[in-house]
Amino acid sequence: MMVDGPFLVGIAGGSGSGKSALAAVLRDGLGPARVASLAQDAYYRDRGGLSPAARARLDFDRPDAFDLDLFVEHLAALRRGQRVRPPRYCFVTHRRRGPAEAVSPADVVLVEGLFLFVDARVRELLDLRIYLDAPERVRLARRLARDVAERGRTERSVIEQYRRSASPAHRRHVEPSRAWADVVLVNAGRLEAVAEVAATIIRAHHAPRRGVAAQAGSA
Repeated sequence: MMVDGPFLVGIAGGSGSGKSALAAVLRDGLGPARVASLAQDAYYRDRGGLSPAARARLDFDRPDAFDLDLFVEHLAALRRGQRVRPPRYCFVTHRRRGPAEAVSPADVVLVEGLFLFVDARVRELLDLRIYLDAPERVRLARRLARDVAERGRTERSVIEQYRRSASPAHRRHVEPSRAWADVVLVNAGRLEAVAEVAATIIRAHHAPRRGVAAQAGSA
């Protein structure tokens, strides 16, 4: 565990497992003033060089769909106490729309993403790794509701993509990555209950590190 810089908490899990929702509840519970959030979803590669038809045929449910080098660069910068400007990604056009709002190196940084534990470089930058599990039927229902409401998709296209690429990618990449987690939580019921457990775990892991940092500062 690193003792310098922000305390980085990784929240990984399958599509629809509730990663973003958990991060939002945790941020409120731990205190918005001392918590920042960074989503791996912002780092999808820009596909502006392809026609809309070609973009629609791409498989976005694989690790190389992301600009992992930039993601790692930004995580390392946060670790050094520097602000970062993640990309602003459009899920309708599959293009970037310039930089998003800056993410500051708060006391705790919640980092959430589908393939968060797949890349060893990312794993090494995280102080605590939480894997969020949920039954497949629950994950599909959540993904369906999200993609239709927020990403301009039809129900049919979401289900077809899930069967064609998301579900196989989960079995091939996401599910095996839970082996790298420090903690596995099941999110199949009340999110608030899961968030309470997660917040307790974060505080328990963060407290010893703050003590070490305080001792180093007074030495």
